[in-house]
Amino acid sequence: MPKIIFKPLDTVYVVWKGITMEIILASGSPRRKELLQQIGLNFTVVTSDVDESVSITDPKDYVAFLSSLKADAVRKLIEKKKNDYVVIGADTIVSYKNHILTKPKDMDNAKEILRELSGNTHQVYTGVTLVTLDTRVTFVEKTDVQLYDMSDDEISAYVETGDCMDKAGAYGIQGRFAAFIKGIEGDYNNVVGLPVSRVYQELKKINAL
Repeated sequence: MPKIIFKPLDTVYVVWKGITMEIILASGSPRRKELLQQIGLNFTVVTSDVDESVSITDPKDYVAFLSSLKADAVRKLIEKKKNDYVVIGADTIVSYKNHILTKPKDMDNAKEILRELSGNTHQVYTGVTLVTLDTRVTFVEKTDVQLYDMSDDEISAYVETGDCMDKAGAYGIQGRFAAFIKGIEGDYNNVVGLPVSRVYQELKKINAL
C-alpha cells in the first residue's frame, strides 16, 4: 500500500515506489469537490477556460472528448510547475432520446428541459479523464434516471429556486428535485457529477493511490 503524506493547502501527496504524485481536480464544480472529499481524498482544484461548443452528437463521445479537453487544458497550465501529478477532468450531460442536454441557458430553457424529461427515463453520462506524466485513461459512466410526472406548477416552483441553472439537465438529484426521482439504474454519484468509486479504482490501477 502507498504511504500518504498530508501537506498544507488541501493537497494530498501519494508516495509510490519513491514517486510523489499530486491529485489535481480540473473542475470548479462544488459537487465534484464534495464527492472527492467524501471518499477521503485531498486535492488541489485548478480550472481553465475551454470552449465546450463542440459538434459531437453521441453522448458518450461528447463527454469523453470534453473530459479529455479539460484535463489537457489544466495539464498544460501545471506541467512546468509540478513534478508528478494526476489530473482529473470530468464532464456530465443528460441525454433523452439521444438528445444531449447540458446546462440550461435561462429559466425558460430550464422549464423546457424539465417538461421534456417529466414522466420519462433519461440517461446521465459522465466522462472522466485521468492524465499523469506518462499515462492517460478515459472512461464513461451511464446512469438511467426515471422521473415522476411533473406539473407545470411544480416545474416552475423548482426552477424559481435557481437550483437548476448550473446543472446538466436542469436539475440536481441531491437537492429538492429528489421529490421527482422515481428510480435510478446505475451509479447515483454519477448523476451528482462524478462516479467517484470508478475514479478511485482507476486511480489505483495507474498507481496514483
